[in-house]
Amino acid sequence: MTQLSQAKAGIITDAMVEVAKQENVTPEYIRDEVAAGRVVIPANIKHTSLVPAGIGAKLKTKINVNLGTSGDCEDISMEMKKVQKAIEMGADAIMDLSSVGDTIAFRRDLIEISPAMIGTVPIYDAVIHYRKPLGVITAKEWMDVVRLHAEEGVDFMTIHCGLNKNTAEKIKNRHRLTNIVSRGGSIIFAWMEMTGNENPFYENFDELLDICYEYDVTLSLGDACRPGSIADATDAVQIEELINLGELTLRAREKGVQVMIEGPGHMPLDQIAANMKIQETLCHGAPFYVLGPLVTDIAPGYDHITSAIGGAVAAASGAAFLCYVTPAEHLRLPDEKDMEEGIIASKIAAHAADIAKKIPGAVDRDHAMSSARKRLDWEEMFSLAIDPHKPRRYREESVPAKEDTCTMCGNFCAVRNTNRILDGEIVSIFEE
Repeated sequence: MTQLSQAKAGIITDAMVEVAKQENVTPEYIRDEVAAGRVVIPANIKHTSLVPAGIGAKLKTKINVNLGTSGDCEDISMEMKKVQKAIEMGADAIMDLSSVGDTIAFRRDLIEISPAMIGTVPIYDAVIHYRKPLGVITAKEWMDVVRLHAEEGVDFMTIHCGLNKNTAEKIKNRHRLTNIVSRGGSIIFAWMEMTGNENPFYENFDELLDICYEYDVTLSLGDACRPGSIADATDAVQIEELINLGELTLRAREKGVQVMIEGPGHMPLDQIAANMKIQETLCHGAPFYVLGPLVTDIAPGYDHITSAIGGAVAAASGAAFLCYVTPAEHLRLPDEKDMEEGIIASKIAAHAADIAKKIPGAVDRDHAMSSARKRLDWEEMFSLAIDPHKPRRYREESVPAKEDTCTMCGNFCAVRNTNRILDGEIVSIFEE
């Protein structure tokens, strides 16, 4: 039985108890939210090292880290080093997007050691697995790789089911500025155009659900038509795919398969909140997993910032899961430093959203930080920071003359001087 089928039967699983503890809510609440499809707990029965976590709009906002090899960067040892760092930094999920090398061995090692949820995009792996021209891969072969990933212990899979022949015609006729920017979406689109066949995942959706049910894989319905520029945001192609995904969501729930929905993409700031509500309506409250959204197209090298801005608004407006974006987005495979900056930016966005959503306990750490600042307790400030290393380094690189100040304000420090006045002391800035 899956988490969803057990929740519908009134059963509280060990995973639900663990999630309730993390979220400061009751197990009954988690069970009811899972049963309604508003929360998913991606937890493949074969992922034994997993610490289960819940994804839902009313829970703490979770973040995902993408990594994996590419054709120009095939260093699996470097990717495993990034895995260890992502786990150390508290990533909630890791997606292996490897597109070259011994992907099976890497994926199995990843699943063996990771307490975080593991996601994949099987369509990438299929191209590597079969080593033959895209147009001759069969529908059965696409599905066989999905089963392979499920058997290995992958917790959630991105499957681009919503791009069917009707949607493909709109893509060809609408003349989008950036066409398709989803790698998986572009592969499926190319295969459909070359073979003349329907999307195999859309056409064989029931078989896909059977695989997911057997291993309790959460289906992450991919946004093949996500906007790759702010010009394409909220267009007919994006919305039609979302309608398709909403219909597939209901079919998945009927089969007892957990499902979440993937979303944009590039999007102007003023459209984000509305898009979250559209998704919630069309996809029947399924958790929303967003890439960004990136709120401008002109910041290569800084897209972890454009993404964090959009991600904070998205999560505050109903998104449940943020896919991190690094400074290397659109430019290269991220290195470890890029990954660290992307994780920190996403964690800031997620935490800001949790405060706005009034998630139980979210603001406690902020209050503790403010108290430490009032007392000028630098060590406590460092310990409470999302990234404790950078603020410590900054202070060590610019040491003030007096321990209870910093080199920005010195004797002009407002906090220090106010504390002294309130304690009945005299403040004489230039004589000190």
